[in-house]
Amino acid sequence: MIQSMTGYGKTELQLPTKKVTIEIKSLNSKNLDLNVRTPSYYKEKELEVRKKIAKVLVRGKIDFSIYVESIGQNLSSEINTQAIKTYMSQLKGVSDASDVELLQMAINLPETMQTSREKLDENEWKSISNGIDETLNKIKAYRSDEGAVLKEDFKTRLKIIEDRLKDVVEIDPERIGNVRERLRRSVSELEAKVDENRFEQELMYYLEKLDITEEKVRLQNHLSYFLQELNSETSNGKKLGFITQEIGREINTIGSKANFSAMQKLVVQMKDELEKIKEQNLNVL
Repeated sequence: MIQSMTGYGKTELQLPTKKVTIEIKSLNSKNLDLNVRTPSYYKEKELEVRKKIAKVLVRGKIDFSIYVESIGQNLSSEINTQAIKTYMSQLKGVSDASDVELLQMAINLPETMQTSREKLDENEWKSISNGIDETLNKIKAYRSDEGAVLKEDFKTRLKIIEDRLKDVVEIDPERIGNVRERLRRSVSELEAKVDENRFEQELMYYLEKLDITEEKVRLQNHLSYFLQELNSETSNGKKLGFITQEIGREINTIGSKANFSAMQKLVVQMKDELEKIKEQNLNVL
């Protein structure tokens, strides 16, 4: 089953002193382009997070974020009592204000609050790690749903190309007859004596150059191969891209050999559908 590189997952965790939100967004990219944003006290786990995301999501432009909102007692900031006492002592020497007024002045001076760096709690991280796994499962499900939509679109466009190929097969005898008639008419207009046997030999040689039997067979095989890959268990957008290149090569060759306006119109329609497939395939994992 193919998967899209577009996806979104979000998980909210309620921990004893904080609310943690884990969010993953994914867009298409040729390779893995991973951006990780976490609070500083989780930075030591960043490599672990990157490996986990890379293993699951494989490819895409991915933004991973952990947001933390404190809801309990925050012990990371404390009043710097010694600094306040020092400020008040110094202020008494230059002011006759009361102790309450001195305290109000001192509390607004620098370094009256001490902030200690919050340390990583392994038990807390275990919950967050499980939350990351849950979020990855959500984005995988999102990618699968998007992949199912892409698959149906691919099948529709492949069917159109296949139908136009059938039309090409159907009008091919008419094309050959048309080319043969044009050549005969051109020769007759020269009003020159022509050896019929030699003319037939040259005509057959020319028509062999315009033969598209091999291209028709190869194009049908490539279309079947693309459909087979759509139904495979793994998603491989790069492989599908290679197949579309081969499909395009056969369509272009048929167009260059056509020499018949009705067939060239069918070729243009096939090219149009193939371009839409190529554009959509950029989103496939």
